[in-house]
Order: sequence, then C-alpha cells, then structure tokens
Amino acid sequence: MKPTAPALFHPRLHRFALVVMGATFLLLLAGALVTSTGSSLSVPDWPLSYGTLFPRMTGGVIFEHGHRLVAGTVSILTLILVVAVQRTESRRWVKVLAWSAMGAILLQALLGGLTVLFHLPTPVSVCHAGLAQIFFCLVTTLAVVTSPSWIQESPGRLAALDPSLPRFAAVTVAAIYVQVLLGALTRHSGAGLAMPDFPPAFLPAEWSPLVLIHFCHRVGALVVTLLVSLLLYRVTRAGAGETALTGPALTAGLLLWLQLFLGVMIIVTAKAVVPTSVHVITGAALLASTWATTLKCFQLFKPAPSGAGS
Repeated sequence: MKPTAPALFHPRLHRFALVVMGATFLLLLAGALVTSTGSSLSVPDWPLSYGTLFPRMTGGVIFEHGHRLVAGTVSILTLILVVAVQRTESRRWVKVLAWSAMGAILLQALLGGLTVLFHLPTPVSVCHAGLAQIFFCLVTTLAVVTSPSWIQESPGRLAALDPSLPRFAAVTVAAIYVQVLLGALTRHSGAGLAMPDFPPAFLPAEWSPLVLIHFCHRVGALVVTLLVSLLLYRVTRAGAGETALTGPALTAGLLLWLQLFLGVMIIVTAKAVVPTSVHVITGAALLASTWATTLKCFQLFKPAPSGAGS
C-alpha cells in the first residue's frame, strides 16, 4: 500500500479559507437583513432580477438583490478555494470536504430560488436557513484543518485527560443546530412575537401552533445555555494552555450570552431590524465556534489509531 504523504501547511490556502469564511458570514448577514426588513419578495423572479442582472437598487431590492450579489461572490470564492485545495492538499478527505462545500452552496442557491418562485413556503425557507449554517460550518472546517495548529498537532495527545469530551462536544453542536432550525422556523412562520412578554411566564396562558414553536425555541435556548456552559467548563479544565482549543470555546461562551441578550431585545423592540438580524448571525457564529471547538476536541482527546495522519 502506498504511504500517505504528510500534510503540509500552506499559508496562502489557509488565509484564503479564512477569507471565504468571512465572506460567508457577511452572506448570512445579508440574508438575515432580507427577512428582517421584509424584502424577501422585493424581486419576484429568479435567477434574474426583474429580467436583468442589475435592476434598479431601490427599496427592498437593495437587500434582496444585494443578497444575491453577495451569494454570487461567495460562490465564486468557494470555487476558487476548491481549485486551490485540489492543487495543494495531499489529504483526500480535505479535497472531498471542499467539493462538499461547493455542492452545498449550489444547492443553497437552488433553495433560494425556490423560496422566491413559490412565494416563501416555510419548509423551503427553513431548509434554506439550515443549509446556510451547514455551509458555514463546512468552510469553517476548511479554515481549521488548513491551519498550522491543526497540521502540526499530535492527534490524541490529551486522550487520557477526558476521553468523553469529543462526544459531549458533538452533542452540544447538534443541540445548537436544532436550536438554529427552531429559530429559523420561528422566524419564517411568523412566530417571533407569539409570546411577546418579558420577563416571560414559564408556560403561556394560551396555546396555538405559533406559540408552541416559539415556546420550543425558548426551551431550546435553556438547553443550549446549559450544554455550552458545561462544554466551556470541561474544555478549559482539561485543555488548559491549548489556545487553539480554548480560544473557540471561550468565543462560544461569549457569543452565547450575546445571543441570549439579543433574543430578549427582539421581544422588547418588537422585532426591530438590528437585533433580529444580529441574532441570526450570532447564532451562526455560536454554531461555528462550537463546531471548531468540537473539531479540536476530536483531534486532541480522541485516541488516534496507529499510523493515522493529519
């Protein structure tokens, strides 16, 4: 069997992966602004906008067509990243990961078109939002695994300290992703103010489908708060001094409390554009930072099979 070539650090590739990750974050913000400003159907056709590539940028068209322009830019950047990965990377799984990101953003574009053509059906809108988070995690993964702290690390080095930590981190990421989907459902079903009181009563006085959706989102916030807090405690306890691990974990902890504050502000301000939009991208950043923490947990705390490469 031909031995696998050792992974090498390519600074330009890593920096460009960070650029794509940053551009994707801006794309998420652009998408959040479309919904928060009520601009989702300001451009009624797809893939063109009023039959042209560059419509008159007035009113909601600024947000809707602007979102399409940012999405097109991110698609081009992702394609460039895929080509760069294929040319420089020796790790086959990283190449597959890059192609997965390309496939995800193409599917995302299709879902975006369907939301317009079918006039914002809630299931399609929620899938569109959920896939956006998956794509963000994919490009985050590419940024993490092309970094020097990943390539030069010894897999399983801390496995004896807390072997169950990787599984717990994965459960936390799964819980955050479910919460993100609940948030998208709350947002796109119109349930954002179904429980308009703050401080909230634990149980609503009256139930309806929208109240149930909103209530589940609030309960999910409590579950995520407990899981992220416990993950942060375990990471800082077992991985003290590992900045590539504790950095994303501490970031996740800070983002968690910012996200809770923004959730309160959405209620207090009756879904003002700024807190509503920032709430969406903070949730994405929380998911991505916890995912980056999870990747490092699997690298450091999961026993590595003999002969495994980076």
